Amino acid sequence: MPPRSDTPPRGAPSPERRLPLRKSLLGRLLAVSALVAACSVAATAWLAVQTTSGAIKQEQGQNLTDDARIYNTLLGYAATHPRWDGVDRTVTDLARQTGRRIALTTPQRAPLADSATQDKPPALPPQTSAVVDPLSVDGTLPAGGGQSAADRIDPRAVGPFRLPAAERARLQETAGRIVSCLRDDGVTSDIVGTPSGRPRIQAVGNDLDRIEGTRCSIDALEEPTATETKALTALNQLADACLKRQDRHAVQLNLDLSWNRRPAPTGRIPTAPPVSTPEPSATPTIPTEATPTPLEATPTPEPSAVPSANEDDRAVASCVGTARREQLSSYVATPALLFIGDPGGATVPGFDLSPANTARIAGAAALVLALTVGASLFAATRLVRPLRALTGAAQRMKDGGYADPVPVPVTADNEIGRLAAAFNDMSAHRARLEGQRKAMVSDVAHELRTPLSNIRGWLEAAQDGIADPDPAFVASLLEEAMQLQHIIGDLQDLAQADAGALRLHPEPVRIEELLGHVAAAHQAQADTAEVTLTVAGTAPGADVPELSADPVRLRQAVGNLVSNAVRHTPPGGSVTLSASSPDGDVVVVDVADTGSGIPPEDLRYVFDRFWRAEKSRSRRTGGSGLGLAIVRKLAEAHGGTVHAVSAEGEGSVFTLRIPAAGRPVAEETADRL
Repeated sequence: MPPRSDTPPRGAPSPERRLPLRKSLLGRLLAVSALVAACSVAATAWLAVQTTSGAIKQEQGQNLTDDARIYNTLLGYAATHPRWDGVDRTVTDLARQTGRRIALTTPQRAPLADSATQDKPPALPPQTSAVVDPLSVDGTLPAGGGQSAADRIDPRAVGPFRLPAAERARLQETAGRIVSCLRDDGVTSDIVGTPSGRPRIQAVGNDLDRIEGTRCSIDALEEPTATETKALTALNQLADACLKRQDRHAVQLNLDLSWNRRPAPTGRIPTAPPVSTPEPSATPTIPTEATPTPLEATPTPEPSAVPSANEDDRAVASCVGTARREQLSSYVATPALLFIGDPGGATVPGFDLSPANTARIAGAAALVLALTVGASLFAATRLVRPLRALTGAAQRMKDGGYADPVPVPVTADNEIGRLAAAFNDMSAHRARLEGQRKAMVSDVAHELRTPLSNIRGWLEAAQDGIADPDPAFVASLLEEAMQLQHIIGDLQDLAQADAGALRLHPEPVRIEELLGHVAAAHQAQADTAEVTLTVAGTAPGADVPELSADPVRLRQAVGNLVSNAVRHTPPGGSVTLSASSPDGDVVVVDVADTGSGIPPEDLRYVFDRFWRAEKSRSRRTGGSGLGLAIVRKLAEAHGGTVHAVSAEGEGSVFTLRIPAAGRPVAEETADRL
């Protein structure tokens, strides 16, 4: 009894072996997907818990900073413009820089400016962020312009105290001389600008005592200008009117808005006390964007008036503030409501890790994990199914099923689908190659068998004394041997071309001379077949460029075309060789015959190996079936192409295109072929 073998018989499909789940692609994909999903969900939850509180605090701090910046910028705009006209550009720039929605409205909520770009912007919240009023700075948001602690008037609102260019230039020149004088005395100082345009001297380190000990006086810089005198007089009148309504004594205002109860000499408004005055309340303070404007008094009361000094000071400060608002009201914009929020109208909710929120996070994590595993299982199943089909088809091909392959179904246009399509093309191509191989082996065996059988028959006849080895006998054997040598040489040329080992030796070639040599070499064959073989001349002025080609191989290619044409042209017909160059880049060689032609369904096979339009094996028309295949290989080796045009019963034209001077055939030319 023969031993049992587990190997299936050749040609029978092998049973598909299923891998364990832990080793299969499906199992590994599921395990990796679940691990990645679990790790990502856990890491996301941990990061959310660790960073949510800090992120919210940071966002709140950034929002507060942005809100203060927005408020201060708009407050400065209102302090320096009598109307809100033109504020849209400022609002748009602030919204772009901060990423917030900014809206300004009148106290009645009539829109003044809005950074929202929607056709129908979201409704404004019921609560305002702040009130933009330079005469009453809102304490809700911090202002960076230097808010006055007493009268809450923005120091940038200077109104009639703003100096014209001439006065500003004169004071700037005076300040420059003082700074130069201080520098000569070894005191480094700077000129600091104020909203009104009046320069102020500031020693490095803000140490005013260093200026007192120098020869440089700043009295000239403290003298009010004509503009300031006029504005200060009007302000003093408004303040006195307020005090008069309260039955209080009039005061004399100084440029720094401090006051004296004693009237000043007639005809001159007193200036601020000098910088060297020791009392802090008497020190002149020119308003800047970083320094508040004091409304402190410099009282010089009688001893009996001391008990009521604080009350009088508060009354004077109140009247001065009221007077300033009245004087500045026509120089600043009207109060506006400021709304700052999210561009989409949403708000940022608070978040705390309460038990409910913790359970919510855990539930979301579990849901994400379940969805990930389910999606991975679904994707893995769809991925593995076509791979299993491909594996089975490859196994069947290995077991000998390539002769009649069963295509793998292509279910989708993705990587797996394209792989299946490529596999189907490969299996079909392999089946065609296998059929061609079998046909080639059969044709080669037949082509070699015929001359070998003839040689053997004649030799056996001579050995038996039946045939006389005369010259005709020897000539017949020589013809059969040459036929064998021709077939073997053609097969060798094709093998070299397939292996890329076909060597060319290019040199300058004139195609007219080459066609003449080919015609002369095949004239005897044409005469025997009673076929007229001619070479057509080129048209006048249509010179054909010189080729850089291997003349031996090129003659072989043209000779094969001529031999094929003569063989398939009936007696009395003609074969014509011609050369042309329509564009100067490609040399075109045409071999036209008046033979029987090739049917359209067979035209695409004429350059295949061992293919014959006429299946006979006669020496006149049969041939070896390798000549045209060699022509195609030689044309490709020269960077050219070959194709045929034929009409059944009207003859054929074989066209060989070779690039001139080694230039490749253009892609569009090759596509037309």
